[in-house]
Amino acid sequence: MSSAHNAVNDPGTSRSPGGLRKIVAASLIGTTIEWYDYFLYGSAAALVFGRVFFPESDPLTGTLLSFLTYAIGFAARPIGAVVFGHYGDRLGRKKLLVISLLMMGLSTALIGCVPGYNTIGVAAPVLLTALRLVQGFALGGEWGGAVLLVSEHGDAKRRGFWASWPQGGAPAGNLIAVGVLSLMTTVLSDDAFNSWGWRVPFLLSAVLVMIGLWIRLSVDESPLFKEALAKAERRKAEQRSEQLPFVAVVRNHWRDILVAMGARMAENISYYVITAFVLAYCVEHLGIDKQTALNAVLIGSAVQFCLIPLFGALSDRVGRKPVYLVGAVGVGAWSWAFFALLDTKSFPALVLAVTVGLIFHSAMYAPQAAFFSELFATRMRYTGASIGAQLSSVAAGAPAPLIATALLSSYGNSTPISVYVGLAAVITVIAVVASRETRGRDLAAIEPDGEATRTAADQKTAASA
Repeated sequence: MSSAHNAVNDPGTSRSPGGLRKIVAASLIGTTIEWYDYFLYGSAAALVFGRVFFPESDPLTGTLLSFLTYAIGFAARPIGAVVFGHYGDRLGRKKLLVISLLMMGLSTALIGCVPGYNTIGVAAPVLLTALRLVQGFALGGEWGGAVLLVSEHGDAKRRGFWASWPQGGAPAGNLIAVGVLSLMTTVLSDDAFNSWGWRVPFLLSAVLVMIGLWIRLSVDESPLFKEALAKAERRKAEQRSEQLPFVAVVRNHWRDILVAMGARMAENISYYVITAFVLAYCVEHLGIDKQTALNAVLIGSAVQFCLIPLFGALSDRVGRKPVYLVGAVGVGAWSWAFFALLDTKSFPALVLAVTVGLIFHSAMYAPQAAFFSELFATRMRYTGASIGAQLSSVAAGAPAPLIATALLSSYGNSTPISVYVGLAAVITVIAVVASRETRGRDLAAIEPDGEATRTAADQKTAASA
């Protein structure tokens, strides 16, 4: 067995607690910054973009158009998944993560510089949409690389726990984005916030990216990938051709891609309804002030950040599928109580609605990183995990706030939205039930057909987990 493979399976080398924590910290901080950039756009679309970039429309139509630009960014995510996945599987996870961070940070900072419609006319929403596409492209390559960097450094026994930490970047990024917007709405008048105050959080991204870049450059590539790369170089020297990662993953892992896509439907749709559409619903439909709605999301995101590693650890003990299914069933059922609580216009009820919704979401999101990593072979893992995750985002997360807003506009109540979330939960339950349990898999032993060769050591690890 090669020395690289020994390093992967030896807790005393690459998986020393200090070394693994450094990898986890680098992934968490990087994903936090990227999700901050991405969620900042969603929150701003709900609160201010309609007035700044579509001022000639009524408030609800302006919000609808803002969410349309929000949804367009998702179209670039599968493209980013293919491009970043290809080079991430060929060149390494770390290099591509640095590039994605730079692209995301630059595009977000530039959004803060785009003049409004009243200044440059139709060019304003055009520029906004173009920068949103760059955001989507960058995020399409970010998620897969970040979770794989941790998964491939960690061991099978606690992979769910360690790989869930980069997932914490989503609520952490949303927490910071909503927190900064909440601060700006507190210290500024509505006119000042709509004029220039909303731009400050976007410009702040440039500072955060420099911090994230410094941390990410300090980590090393995973030993597991180094071993796979060495094998590929030997095949090349022997003049044995190697399929492109995209071709290989579609040919050998198409079932796993479908599982990943289905598993993300309820997770993705529920999250954007709970954290993005909720702002428009509260402010435009219920007449609740921005600060109250933002604070409810702020509290819910803080709770979710704390719960994600706990659900990740639980998936190491009972399996990925049971934890995921609890989240999917829970979020489908909670969608009915969610809007009923919002309609009371009571702040405690708002906090309860958002927090419980995000608890169920955490049960899906936490084990997702390990679950998807354990589906694909190493030389196509970045591509497979990214494509599976991002293709579903086009059908799920992209139109979720848009569909929810359109349903609200057409029917005037939340019932169709609850049905929408419930149907997504059904799709996710079917996908997860149809999948294999992946807990305890040796990532190095997963074959290109998606099956894993189980060694005695792997079986012992799985049994004791």
